[in-house]
Amino acid sequence: MKISIHRSMLMALALTIPAAGAFADPDIGCGLGTQIWTGSKGVGPKVLGATTNGTLGNQTFGISSGTLGCRQGGTVTADAKVQLFTSGNLERLARDMAHGDGETLDAFAALLGIRDEDRSAFFAFTRSHFADLYEGDAVTAGAMLDSLERLMAVDARFAAYLTRG
Repeated sequence: MKISIHRSMLMALALTIPAAGAFADPDIGCGLGTQIWTGSKGVGPKVLGATTNGTLGNQTFGISSGTLGCRQGGTVTADAKVQLFTSGNLERLARDMAHGDGETLDAFAALLGIRDEDRSAFFAFTRSHFADLYEGDAVTAGAMLDSLERLMAVDARFAAYLTRG
């Protein structure tokens, strides 16, 4: 009973929030949390927004209905997959990059298209550039990916893997 009341309230709220002019945050995506925390700055609102987006299936609802700042249609791109993976695994990636190996880093490398023969070099690369990739406590997935792209662009071995635009 409580769940159906919450769903009804969420649907009513979702239908009152126009999708036009609303853009998803590149770090936390679209959904009710993005709508609520729009304009807020800092890690706290981003974490709260991401948490809200992931609860009660509201992000899924927004994508399905084209509301809550979500778009219907479109294509899931490799870039989107990398961003989603990074957002969901930022702390695990930090741990693995600091060590220079690990399951999450291996999956990340696979999403980037790093060939098996280049993986150990990529792991060493992320380890040696860890401080550049994770500057400060408030690093977002987008900021880490931007830093990684800049670093890869100046390394002849990894520049060819860049496909982010």
